[in-house]
Amino acid sequence: MLEIEQELWDKGYKYLACIDEVGRGCLAGSVVACAVVMPPGILIEGVKDSKQLTPKKREKLFDIIKETAVAVGIGEMDCKTVDSINIKRATKLAMIQAVENLRDTDGNKVTPDYLLIDAEKLDVEIPQLNIIKGDAKCHGIAAASIIAKVTRDRQMDEIDKLYPEYKFAKNKGYGTKEHINALLEYGPCEIHRKTFLKKIMNRQEQLRLFSYASE
Repeated sequence: MLEIEQELWDKGYKYLACIDEVGRGCLAGSVVACAVVMPPGILIEGVKDSKQLTPKKREKLFDIIKETAVAVGIGEMDCKTVDSINIKRATKLAMIQAVENLRDTDGNKVTPDYLLIDAEKLDVEIPQLNIIKGDAKCHGIAAASIIAKVTRDRQMDEIDKLYPEYKFAKNKGYGTKEHINALLEYGPCEIHRKTFLKKIMNRQEQLRLFSYASE
């Protein structure tokens, strides 16, 4: 999985920022992006698309990646931003923020000289390569996907304590049957993306009107 990075290292690029996001399709919570700069030639065993890993394995790799990386940066756009500007624009902004937040282990800012991005193209001056299914083809992007996933999952675990009725610790904000049923029963909470709920809430309103008409 180092072929793409190795070609760029051989061309003289030093700091390759590999970028991925998580939470794009969720009904609740933020979209979180991660940028990771890995040392040239380093391949961490077990790193692959975060969706193919168990939570326990992701947590273990999270620590290894953080310890190994030259720099890590996190970007985040909350549900209100997603509703305001749409999920695609929010995702790109989170990715750019992640690049801007790249820091080494001493807290020093690291400016990448090349970007490897999962699918998206960013409006920045840094040269970039946009890779479809990058988390399956590029080691650094897979590493970024793990950091982003664990970071967001931990956020949702904390939010679950505020809104236990939605079972966010279990569904992480995705539209599971259990989550949708909770929405129909309790309505949306503060961290739900209102623009993602129109069909669901229309269904709730139809059920309410049907119930009223049947009385």
